[in-house]
Amino acid sequence: MSSSRRHSEDLPYVHKVGVPPKQDLLKEFTDTLKETFFADDPLRPFTDQPRSRQFVLGLQSVFPILEWGRDYNLTKLRGDLIAGFTIASLCIPQDIAYAKLANLAPQYGLYSSFVPPLIYAFMGSSRDIAIGPVAVVSLLIGTMLQNVTDPTENEVEYRRLAFTATFFAGITQATLGFFRLGFLIDFLSHAAIVGFMAGAAITIALQQLKGLLGIKKFTKKTDIISVMRSVWSTVHHGWNWETIVIGLSFLAFLLLAKYIGKKNKKLFWVPAIAPLISVILSTFFVHITHAEKHGVQIVQHIRKGVNPPSLHEIYFTGGYVIKGFKIGVVVGLIALTEAIAIGRTFAAMKGYQLDGNKEMVALGTMNIVGSMTSCYVATGSFSRSAVNNMAGCRTAVSNIVMSCIVLLTLEVITPLFKYTPNAILSSIIISAVLSLIDIQAIVLIWKIDKFDFVACMGALFGVVFASVEIGLLIAISISFIKILLQVTRPRTTILGKLPRTNIYRNIYQYPEAEKVPGILIVRVDSAIYFSNSNYVKERY
Repeated sequence: MSSSRRHSEDLPYVHKVGVPPKQDLLKEFTDTLKETFFADDPLRPFTDQPRSRQFVLGLQSVFPILEWGRDYNLTKLRGDLIAGFTIASLCIPQDIAYAKLANLAPQYGLYSSFVPPLIYAFMGSSRDIAIGPVAVVSLLIGTMLQNVTDPTENEVEYRRLAFTATFFAGITQATLGFFRLGFLIDFLSHAAIVGFMAGAAITIALQQLKGLLGIKKFTKKTDIISVMRSVWSTVHHGWNWETIVIGLSFLAFLLLAKYIGKKNKKLFWVPAIAPLISVILSTFFVHITHAEKHGVQIVQHIRKGVNPPSLHEIYFTGGYVIKGFKIGVVVGLIALTEAIAIGRTFAAMKGYQLDGNKEMVALGTMNIVGSMTSCYVATGSFSRSAVNNMAGCRTAVSNIVMSCIVLLTLEVITPLFKYTPNAILSSIIISAVLSLIDIQAIVLIWKIDKFDFVACMGALFGVVFASVEIGLLIAISISFIKILLQVTRPRTTILGKLPRTNIYRNIYQYPEAEKVPGILIVRVDSAIYFSNSNYVKERY
């Protein structure tokens, strides 16, 4: 007995792995589905609550303003009023300029900063995001729509198609949020987004050379070669020196204002109010000098009044429905990606939770309603959101304040923009989009991951040298290729034991780590399944 006990003590102890209990197929499927789409258990607050309370919670879930509005006070109102007035002074001239970028009449930019922000203020969960038209989305929708119909020759068809695309953009965003498919936008990597935004910014800036130089006949293509050919072919007979003086002077003023605001955070209001000051001064200058008679192109007319209904203008039948749907899906996803990224940035900065799926439903609803009230695609603007945050906004009420000021502008002030030169709108767009070129982020991507850098540059050069659609396709393709490579070729590391510890670490990162004699310990940084099992087996 003593010898058998001694023999059993010499044998290594084996840990038995328990067999998991057998599950019903339907239960296993529902559990997997719940874990995938409802990991946060959104219905948990409704559990064991009376029906009246469930009704209130349901309303608060759809309209978050009913929840945080109970704690609203005069202190918060003061911050929101200041922030609302500040972003309104920035958004009014930008909206007029961005509508031009989308090949729409100026008033449609203002319309898109009136209705959508009101809807978002009631349904959105971000306290800092400022809603309205943005440069990249305006360029994207303008480029894609003019490939279908000419905005000058077929103005009505073009406008109707814009509303149709906006409607389907909203449907796409709301559907993704309702079915909790927000994780799909995460497939577009950060590096690809940085490159796409930088390329779009360069393309937008090059497009503005038409207004900045006073060129009347300009290419409709967006690639850099076509644009530069169009610019230099008109250098002797197409440039207007008065326009160039106005445009470059105010561009220098706007860039100086941005530099001042960046150097001194307390002067954040300087770059915020600079575009409006530029519009007022340039409009006054053109009016008193009658510069429009000397070749300076002006806005001429902005329709007065609030948004007219446009439900009857949306295509629900005919050949334009499919085209509007395709454009709407692409534009909606890009707008969604930008808004969610901005919302998450400020939520992390201020330490509150942002529900991505609720954000998608809110953004989708505001664009659906916007398409029925003469708006084109609106989303979160990074420049306006940054100003909104620095101006001391406390809640989404700042969007309501901004909307009220835009309403006042539409009802009273729009005729005063008649003599606003197109050159100043080009200057405002150029100064706004330069901040989209994030050199520091590109350098950081190069230092961290060379494959990510390839994705970044691929998206950038695709937009600049081909088109916005090609650049977007390259960005998505490279992002998917990287995901497939990481899944099928997972990173593996050999582990060694740190001296005098039971800790195992990468032997290349920790030179003092020692391999265990006779045993190879490998860490696979991914789940092992059919697509990568052979790779892992053959590697070691």
